[in-house]
Amino acid sequence: MQLTKGFEQAACITALLATQDRRIPLASHVIHTRVSGSATYLKKIMRKLVVGGVIKSASGNSGGFTLADDPKKITVLQVVQAVEGNIHTYPNNGLLELVFSDFRPLANEGSSAINKVFEQADLAWEKALNRVTLYDILCQTLGTTDIPLVDWNQLQLSYSEQAALWMEKLKNNLANNKN
Repeated sequence: MQLTKGFEQAACITALLATQDRRIPLASHVIHTRVSGSATYLKKIMRKLVVGGVIKSASGNSGGFTLADDPKKITVLQVVQAVEGNIHTYPNNGLLELVFSDFRPLANEGSSAINKVFEQADLAWEKALNRVTLYDILCQTLGTTDIPLVDWNQLQLSYSEQAALWMEKLKNNLANNKN
């Protein structure tokens, strides 16, 4: 199974929200500016994340989006299922039974065997994705358990200036953790 571009965008959105100051919703126009792409498509992705219980939306002048829970509790599986739906890699359109219709009992057995193989693979993949949280990925990415929070709404600097400030904050957090 190959995940869609929508999942990659959802991963970026959840990473932004996981590093956003929890007290301040992230404005949708900031998400759109950072992630790029079609505004309509991004709204659909964010709506799926809301319906899937991964993020929350807040309306009003200072509204926007926040994570629905602590990044330590949101799994990669939750994000995948919110955007892509339940994992079901084998379509089983009945082609095996059609091709081997003159051997119906064997075709049914073969179809059942293939379904079981893919159901087990899907379950194994689900278990693997369910063991990893947003927090785990951020810790691995940043090399620290102290994830720096920022207000992405207020960052009006260029991307390289923002990255430099964020890296400085991360270095300070790392230095403070060693002391």
